[in-house]
Amino acid sequence: MKVLSLFDGMSCGRIAFDRAGIPVEKYYASEIDKYAEIVSQDNYPDIIRLGDITKWREWGIEQPDIIIGGSPCQGFSFAGKGLNFDDPRSKLFFTFVDILKYYRPKYFLLENVKMKKEHQNVISEYLGVEPIEINSALVSAQNRKRLYWTNIPGVTQPEDKGILLKDIIESGDTDREKSYCIDASYHKGGNEKQYFEKARRQLIITGGSIRGRNPDNPTSRKSGLPTEQMLELRTDKKTGALTTVQKDNVCAMVGYADINGNESIKRVYGLSAKCPTLTAVQGGNQEPKITEDLITWRKLTVRECERLQTVPDGYCKSVSNTRAYHALGNGWTVDVIVHIFRGILNVK
Repeated sequence: MKVLSLFDGMSCGRIAFDRAGIPVEKYYASEIDKYAEIVSQDNYPDIIRLGDITKWREWGIEQPDIIIGGSPCQGFSFAGKGLNFDDPRSKLFFTFVDILKYYRPKYFLLENVKMKKEHQNVISEYLGVEPIEINSALVSAQNRKRLYWTNIPGVTQPEDKGILLKDIIESGDTDREKSYCIDASYHKGGNEKQYFEKARRQLIITGGSIRGRNPDNPTSRKSGLPTEQMLELRTDKKTGALTTVQKDNVCAMVGYADINGNESIKRVYGLSAKCPTLTAVQGGNQEPKITEDLITWRKLTVRECERLQTVPDGYCKSVSNTRAYHALGNGWTVDVIVHIFRGILNVK
């Protein structure tokens, strides 16, 4: 097939064609993120790169058999600002439509996030098909609900492969069956509430201590530098030496209890360090809560995120971890796309 991939990212579509057993004669890719292109180039040097989608009338490419893409979702996402079609990134959907109308390929596929029904209906009206919602959890260890608009026939829900988070992590254990959705901002962390409610089991949280450090150079011992009180975490599941100084060995918060009340009484602490301060007010769920699970918390590795997106191990090795997390978060869960593409093979 001749493929035109818009908003191509790191070329998850190309992986999917290969994995589905559909030969690719030419693969045209439009992308402007240079780091995603570095990943793509490292794995598929034969891809024909077109650059900016807004210059599509200058491309002069051969007639594609299929056009695929996942237009920018920030304006549609429930986690975004809710600008929807007024967001300039979301307006690129209409560029996708213009290209689709111009080439009129046999097949098309558009992926996007779950969104308000009114905006979903606008996309459906322009594309002439209703989307199918597929959760990547069926084919991977990640909860990732996405909408897929396509005219590829016979697309249904994929069978549940039963892949759990414990099946793909490189080391350690987990208390979750599926990972939270990996997004392009995964490498940034988040505030305390986001940290534990959305990114838990993706960051190491263990016992540690609080030290006065220079924020610009925390490892420096040079006297006279301005200092801040900073939390220094341990990664070995051990505590520091017990001393009479409370901050030499602080407790490790490992999650939130599912109980009613303010945030402070929901905090759950591990056994790898000291208990939080006891107060005179006890009862009513206000006593400190601990867990006997000494498993540490850590950020998922790049390789683990590759497995969550079902791309080959080492696929993102050509860029830094930060760029790899970003590319993976913007990418597709490949095996979902494989499942959809296999409908092409069933056409007689």
